[in-house]
Amino acid sequence: MSVVNPMKIKIVFMVINMNIGGTEKALLNMIEEMPRDQYEITILMLEKYGGFLESIPSRVNAEYLDEYFEMKDELNKPPKTVALNLIKKGQFVKGVGFTLTILLSKVIKNKGLLFKFLLRNVHELEKKYDVAVAYAGPMDFISYFVIKKIKADKKIQWIHFDITKIGFDVKFAEIFYKKFDKIFVVSKEGKKKINQKLPKLKERIETFSNILSTDKVLRMADEGLGFTDDFNGIRILTVGRLSIEKGQDLIIPILARLREKGLNIRWYCIGEGNARSEYETLISDHQVKEDFILLGANSNPYPYMKECDIYVQPSRHEGFCITLGEAKCFNKPIVSTNFTGAKEQISNNKTGLIVGFDKDQMVNAIEQMINKDFREQIVTNIQKEHTSNTSDFKQFF
Repeated sequence: MSVVNPMKIKIVFMVINMNIGGTEKALLNMIEEMPRDQYEITILMLEKYGGFLESIPSRVNAEYLDEYFEMKDELNKPPKTVALNLIKKGQFVKGVGFTLTILLSKVIKNKGLLFKFLLRNVHELEKKYDVAVAYAGPMDFISYFVIKKIKADKKIQWIHFDITKIGFDVKFAEIFYKKFDKIFVVSKEGKKKINQKLPKLKERIETFSNILSTDKVLRMADEGLGFTDDFNGIRILTVGRLSIEKGQDLIIPILARLREKGLNIRWYCIGEGNARSEYETLISDHQVKEDFILLGANSNPYPYMKECDIYVQPSRHEGFCITLGEAKCFNKPIVSTNFTGAKEQISNNKTGLIVGFDKDQMVNAIEQMINKDFREQIVTNIQKEHTSNTSDFKQFF
């Protein structure tokens, strides 16, 4: 007796772009696990941009919100600047309308009024989906768009960041998050924090850890080049956008201190971002040009992860740091700062070391990890611990 497959479930994930980052990587990992014969997948982006664009599978529909280009400045620049620019362009009525909308939205504390004004000429999408996901959360504009402009039987809000660190708009969330069927948060600690901010929505808030495609990570590690220098000491690797929240400014002076102690180490950073020039100055000031290497953005950092001796994540804050899980795929000893979700991935002194965002603590932890016997014990513990989070995937569907 033959079995007829049911009609594919139509699902759309809305994101800002496909920049090389943890949120985008988590989305690609989840798509990797979704059976081809069961799901028709669309990624709707605000802009056609990012190093992961070419990593979108051919079976996925990649679409873009063309109107976003015209409203990007109005969303991101200071309101006074936007209003003056509109008036200078001769768009007096729009400039006045924008100014009044901004003032009113601040008075009644409802950012949705601004989004309604900006999207007043944008029609609801014609296609109807089974599931629509505001994946780049909390990005309020995307949340509003999914609620107001996408037709779907079920709607989901996804939270990828520590809401206590990013200027979370509680008032907006109280108004619009209740319109979502589910609110997924990528760590248990993150869920606890959003429950405190939105106690009335506790029943629909659940933890959904980022999916890690271990097989894909291991496969990609064999598809690219890793280190090409002839350094023969301890290689330390950090992967992440060059930005203040990722904490590379902490580790540059730390490398200088470790080198002063006579330790034969070299530190490599994969990632790109708006703090590059600041970090280049720090590298020069601390005289570590030869040993602190900025490798730039790379959509496949896994050959480096496979070959490094120690992985360090110095972030000020995270939602759920996917690179920790990736480093564990290669059984790498990890030193991490104590951001949201770190303790859910690392058992301190067993499968890694967790420290405060503090230079002395980080120096001590790295010195401890450089000890070969300690490092080998950490590796042994990681090998015993490997787990899968595909159950989260099944929970979603």
